[in-house]
Amino acid sequence: MTERLQKVLAHAGIASRRAAERLMLAGRVTVNGTVATELGIKVDPERDAIKVDGRRVGRPPSHRTYLAFHKPRGVVTTLSDPEGRPTVRDYLRGVRARVFPVGRLDYDSEGLLLLTDDGPLARELMHPSRGVEKTYAVKVKGQPDNDAVIRLRRGVPVDGRRSGPAQVRIVRRGDNAWLQVSIVEGRNRQVRKMLQAVGHPVQRLRRIRYGGVELGTLPVGAVRALSEAEIIRLKRAARADASS
Repeated sequence: MTERLQKVLAHAGIASRRAAERLMLAGRVTVNGTVATELGIKVDPERDAIKVDGRRVGRPPSHRTYLAFHKPRGVVTTLSDPEGRPTVRDYLRGVRARVFPVGRLDYDSEGLLLLTDDGPLARELMHPSRGVEKTYAVKVKGQPDNDAVIRLRRGVPVDGRRSGPAQVRIVRRGDNAWLQVSIVEGRNRQVRKMLQAVGHPVQRLRRIRYGGVELGTLPVGAVRALSEAEIIRLKRAARADASS
């Protein structure tokens, strides 16, 4: 199966897609011995000899790796960062497979981040049409009233477009309440923007579930392999269609 070269490099853990494009434009990537600077070029990672700075990019592994990581706050969901901030890679010492994050979790957020070298599954999990559910524990400023909760459930304006319906419930009341929020979209900083829209800015955000995989008691900064049952649940979620 062919796909864009920069996507192959990103899925191989070489760099983010944008950074991979910079590598290509700098003439540091070759395909079957030819320098590849055309950003639209497609390759077959099973058959083509892809190299970065003269080093071969490995073929997709025969045995896939699926991991759960408890991302701390203050860590970037990339494998490299030009600003020198801590990245996911800093926590993957001892992981031999070239895994990459499934989706993103912003710098100020914490919680469950899935990592894998299974590119096709990752793309399906992130595709909007699949409607894969993500659940967050969120501490907000103030105490949302029933009207705010109803608005969140129905959808609120986010970047000029209404968000999809969300599952929202208050799990701990107080001066600054804790909510549980589940969404199937994956727009940038969506939960934060939704709560800002109803007047309750986020103070702390932790993802606790993704596609049927639970964060559970995994310590902050720790990584664990997914069980066979969890992998099956992820694959089922990836095959689901949001319109069904």
